Amino acid sequence: MVVYWEYAFAENFLLDGLLLWLALKTSRGKIRLRNLLFAAAVGAAEAIAFPLVAFPVWAAYLVKIAGGALICVIAVYRGSKKTYFVCMAAFFLYTFALGGLLTAAYSFFGVEYEEGNGYLVESAPVTLVFCLAAIFAIACAMGIKAFFRFRGVQKNLLRCTLTHRGCTVHWRGLADSGNCLRFRGEPVCVISPTAAFALFGRDFPVAGRMNVRTVNGERETPVLECEKVVIYCGKQTNTIEHVYFAVGDTGSKEYPIILHTALTEGNHGNAECAQSAAEQNLGQ
Repeated sequence: MVVYWEYAFAENFLLDGLLLWLALKTSRGKIRLRNLLFAAAVGAAEAIAFPLVAFPVWAAYLVKIAGGALICVIAVYRGSKKTYFVCMAAFFLYTFALGGLLTAAYSFFGVEYEEGNGYLVESAPVTLVFCLAAIFAIACAMGIKAFFRFRGVQKNLLRCTLTHRGCTVHWRGLADSGNCLRFRGEPVCVISPTAAFALFGRDFPVAGRMNVRTVNGERETPVLECEKVVIYCGKQTNTIEHVYFAVGDTGSKEYPIILHTALTEGNHGNAECAQSAAEQNLGQ
């Protein structure tokens, strides 16, 4: 069997670079192109040099694990210990997942298999390998984005207790730095129509009306006044009386209210809740 090292190097370089990029996205590490390319090159060189040395089975696994850990260390740019660890774990996870996907595809298409040496690179169409790798990368990238969006929302959901004229409800509210609504100089939260009926009944305590601009355009909405709102953020509790609510769509059934930034800042001395929401909105 003839192996062209330049082709093997290029293939492993691209695949390692792809897996490292996904691992960095997962660990929220800073992606520096120079580090990423150098780490991928080291990984490709390891893949070429590994078959040239005879290792016992147990040593072969240790060498492969050490090689994977090394390129992860090279790829991470000035990260914390947690970033290095998560990057390594994600890299090995994605490597096993992609390997399993390719193995299933090779078996389906009848690619030649040689016991002890793995699938022969020459017998696997390059187009098949990179098409599957591209699909895998796109699916993982979308999954990573969805996961961090979900985690960001969950992190900024706060327990709230709203009381008005003897009616008390317990809901979760989203601490959203994008809500900058104000009415008569006071912060305004957003409440869904269903929640507004549940809290205020049919006799809405309308304090006035205001224009609200959203991605769907600008519209006029009533402003309701709630007697008392209690917000829980960790060990801190903030009680606010006479809170304004604008009736509108909150975008999710999981939280019927969107809290104003000023209320979450007042809830925590170092504005931790508001800062985390702002960082999430900025994609940090």
